[in-house]
Amino acid sequence: MKNVTVTLSEEIALWLRAQAAENGHSASRWLADLLERMRRQEDEYQAAMECALAIRPEELNKGGAPYPSRSTHYDRAGLR
Repeated sequence: MKNVTVTLSEEIALWLRAQAAENGHSASRWLADLLERMRRQEDEYQAAMECALAIRPEELNKGGAPYPSRSTHYDRAGLR
């Protein structure tokens, strides 16, 4: 484990101590858990982004036919 010094306002320090106490942890342990959750979320987001960007886009108009007009597309009974 590595020790790190963090400077907080008195208001934030009181809030941190209260949050930690509610969860039965020291302020240091509570803050370390919070940072670990944030890191895990960021890692999961990055993995999801890489997966999404790896999907090759599909061509929408493979047959070469003209696209429908806006009025044709939106003039449907289900949309009225």
